[in-house]
Amino acid sequence: MRTVGQNDKNRSLSGVRGGLAVLAAVALVSGCTQGGDSEVRPAAGQQAGEKARKEARKAEPAAERRAQRRALVAAAKRWGLKKVPLTPPRPPAVKPTITTREGFEVDGHDSLPPVFTTVPTRQKVVFLTIDDGAEKDPAFLRMMSELKIPYTAFLSDYLVKEDYGYFRKMQAGGVTLNNHTLRHPYLPGLSYARQKREICGMQDVIEERYGKRPTLFRPPFGNYNEDTLRAARACGIRYAPIWNEEVFVDRWEYREWDRKIRPGDIVLSHFRGREDWKGTMPDMVRRFLNKITEEGYAVARLEDYL
Repeated sequence: MRTVGQNDKNRSLSGVRGGLAVLAAVALVSGCTQGGDSEVRPAAGQQAGEKARKEARKAEPAAERRAQRRALVAAAKRWGLKKVPLTPPRPPAVKPTITTREGFEVDGHDSLPPVFTTVPTRQKVVFLTIDDGAEKDPAFLRMMSELKIPYTAFLSDYLVKEDYGYFRKMQAGGVTLNNHTLRHPYLPGLSYARQKREICGMQDVIEERYGKRPTLFRPPFGNYNEDTLRAARACGIRYAPIWNEEVFVDRWEYREWDRKIRPGDIVLSHFRGREDWKGTMPDMVRRFLNKITEEGYAVARLEDYL
């Protein structure tokens, strides 16, 4: 069996009396016969008021956008970014077709969850994905929320169970929590039954703790075989995204020989802190955002393209 390895007021009118009523009726008839228009037009003062209200309604979204922009500029400065992150375009109305990347196939891959490193799109977007759950840094949650950066989490229970509440806060901020197995094993070394327990078991944990079974699964280390994808499909998984670049606190690593970021690339990082890195998760995000912004890319939400 082939193994593949890796390292979004009504108004009422009072009655009129006598001649005033007659004059009003004549005026009404005259208006109908001359213009053929029976509409009752508001007085000049009413017209001005309505116009002002319309203009105010138009100005509300613009004012809100300006306020949001100011907040984003302030957040970028507060978190030490070189530039304000770019706003991603609207997700495509028609989702791209996702297939397994050439060279990443296993037997029968056409009927299995596709394994891919890049989403086919011409939009200059990348997708940030973060694995496992070891580091639970409150500053990271604040940073991503203030900068409005979307990302996708792939969690392993042996690390997440130390603080399920941390990832519940993450989910409340709009992040999708996905499957990275119970114990993060080397899956191709396990039988089909044991792989299924690892994947389906994590599906159960996420459903119990966070209310929804994931449809995305990332095999630990990016290693898998046919049994891995068969088990994932049996557990309700639809996609198995891996990555094209990986970002750390102090460097980037690339899958492609030319070391370039491409539209639709999936970027991997991990929930890590000073115990494992020469810095913090906000440090990693700073490195990530500085580079992709400089190159004209925005961060989009992976699930919006699937």
